[in-house]
Amino acid sequence: MIPPIIVEEAIARGINLIAITDHNASANVPAVMKAAEGKNLTVLPGIELETAEEIHLVCLFPDLPQLTKFQQIVNQSLPPIANNEEFFGIQLVVNEAGEFVSKDTHLLSTATKLSLEDSARHILDLGGRFFPAHIEREENGILARLGTIPPDLPTQIVEISRFTTREKVLTIYPELARYQFIQGGDVHYINDMLGAVLFDAPDNRFSTIWDAITHS
Repeated sequence: MIPPIIVEEAIARGINLIAITDHNASANVPAVMKAAEGKNLTVLPGIELETAEEIHLVCLFPDLPQLTKFQQIVNQSLPPIANNEEFFGIQLVVNEAGEFVSKDTHLLSTATKLSLEDSARHILDLGGRFFPAHIEREENGILARLGTIPPDLPTQIVEISRFTTREKVLTIYPELARYQFIQGGDVHYINDMLGAVLFDAPDNRFSTIWDAITHS
């Protein structure tokens, strides 16, 4: 998706906070953040990590330097396989206007070598936060992979997809009632955008936003 269109569509829908979390990649995050400068939209820098267990984690960071350091860790943990553009498509990197800059030739749609435990440690060490993504999904959901969420996993938040509800998940996994549930957009196309998480925060600092989500 084109950065200025992402920004314009979010604002048009009354959304004032989004996170950019591409799969194992963050090269396009700066472009969206740049496109949002001066607009009524906060963009959280992030990445959707696929762990060695094939679990998806939404990883968010206070600013770009921390994300860049984490991306370096991710790059070292990806298998040395080239992207098959005919099968997976071209992995474009663009600027804030949506103009072509480069393309990532490494295969991104795969699992890294980072375990769930190691991923959590790296993220927290860099000042970031994370939560398991679309936990109820058979593909890449933590519940399908592990059967539950490890009680020592350092997060208070879990994400469900737009296709279920907290109540439905808790009928099968009542032990998850101690977590704060958020409903993710997982937006791959501009028309999929929705503002599903509502909370009040006194400012748009990362720590304030995270605390507000955790206690919403």
